[in-house]
Amino acid sequence: MPNTSAKSGVAESAAISAIDNLLADVGLQHGRRRLLSAGWEPQPKHPRQLPSRTRRPGKVAKTRLDLVQLPEMTKIGWLLHGFSTRTGGTSRVYRPDQRAGELNLGFSASDPKFVVEANRARFLDHVTGKAQFPLVTLRQIHSQIIRLVGPDDATPTALHRADGMMTGEPGLLLGIQTADCIPVLVADTRNRAVAAFHAGWRGTLKRIVEAGVGRMRLEFGSRPENLVAAIGPGIGQCCYAVGDEVRSEFESQFSYAADLFCEVYDSDPIREKYPLLFLTARAPGHSNTGPSLHLDLVEANRRQLLDAGLRPTAISVVGECTSCANDRYFSYRAESGFTGRMLSVIGVRS
Repeated sequence: MPNTSAKSGVAESAAISAIDNLLADVGLQHGRRRLLSAGWEPQPKHPRQLPSRTRRPGKVAKTRLDLVQLPEMTKIGWLLHGFSTRTGGTSRVYRPDQRAGELNLGFSASDPKFVVEANRARFLDHVTGKAQFPLVTLRQIHSQIIRLVGPDDATPTALHRADGMMTGEPGLLLGIQTADCIPVLVADTRNRAVAAFHAGWRGTLKRIVEAGVGRMRLEFGSRPENLVAAIGPGIGQCCYAVGDEVRSEFESQFSYAADLFCEVYDSDPIREKYPLLFLTARAPGHSNTGPSLHLDLVEANRRQLLDAGLRPTAISVVGECTSCANDRYFSYRAESGFTGRMLSVIGVRS
């Protein structure tokens, strides 16, 4: 009597082997997609093409503290400012397998307090030239709340729940913590007053930057033509996918909302060449394929500064995406929430 089970086993093995060979030929292995090592670049299908996302290697070995400053602000003699990166510190919790420590400047349960304090002291020394300037930070809550602060607010633990602050006091630094959200620094070149804002999508929707400029006019008599602003590193439109509900919220608030969104295709050459391999039983419109909606937070906050009356030439933008440049910056999205924090600081020299 023929051994049918053995024959079926041989046939099944042959079929599996043939499928494995087919998948290997097109860049698939063990059920996991992997891009061909050479010869292919993603081609966006949307007419508005974004820069390709070239994520840099995850490990860095830099020991030098990397301070980001903008020429338009450094030329103002009485103004102090700077944006931190992740290099040049002593934290090891987020990437313990690399040789050099990192400059985490945010207190958390993961990184020992004394390590963060040492990182902050080193960073502030680079900003101020080792002058002892107290630092004011906030308990950031993605709000539209803005505080007028002074030396009494410079405590080791943030006193205020808010996302914006301003001061006219010399010898004081204002610090905003970010790891993808947009930091915005503003200075009044005539009245020597400064402000700092934390703008995630919720704060941007609540017009925190635009309201902050209005508050500076109230508190210091600031005139928009005398203001300069710097938009620091944050997640770029290339990496910031959001849901349709976010677009609906922005469309209800801003006439230019359409300029802030675009659809981005993550091209997959395997799906395009062999679509039948990826068929599902889901109804049309309910599969996980297709374009994703991306928001440009940097442009949204630049437009708020313009609406507040600032001259286009008075607004400087660092322009680096924290998710793409994850070797240089902490990124909440790129690191799935387990990451450090940068500080963006501004102050008036004493």
